[in-house]
Amino acid sequence: MGVSGSGKSTVGAGLAQLLGVPFLEGDDLHSAANRAKMAAGHPLDDADRRPWLEAVTEWIRATASSGRGGVVACSALRRAYRDRFRRTDADVWFLYLALDREVAEQRMARRKGHFMPLELLDSQYATLDPLHADEPGVTIDINESESTAEVLEAAVRAVRVVRDGAAPDR
Repeated sequence: MGVSGSGKSTVGAGLAQLLGVPFLEGDDLHSAANRAKMAAGHPLDDADRRPWLEAVTEWIRATASSGRGGVVACSALRRAYRDRFRRTDADVWFLYLALDREVAEQRMARRKGHFMPLELLDSQYATLDPLHADEPGVTIDINESESTAEVLEAAVRAVRVVRDGAAPDR
């Protein structure tokens, strides 16, 4: 989870591959109307997000029922959205890729071909309700990360702690 430009898709896909589980790019479940609205520089409201949240929730439910688990890359900006995902009876756990607005802006400016324009970054930060201490998951500060591999390594360490109860590598 995290704002646009945080590396959710890249880290999520890499994590799913390493864990040998299915991966869902949450943006793929947005309707054409939602994509067009965002591309035009208009933030989504909760009514726009409702069908998308339902689709992500259903994917989580279906994937969990397969017994394999999975990884979803999605913003999950509000706690209410994350609570909804947790009500699937799946063992949902969040990896929050946290970064400063300036770093996100630099990353987004370098992206090519993504529907999310830089103009919507402020609305994402305004909506963002960072992961709370009582929510299952971990926050990784990626502001100083040198590479995707470095972030992925931190993500794998965090998942191991949850999955295996292992002590985190330091």
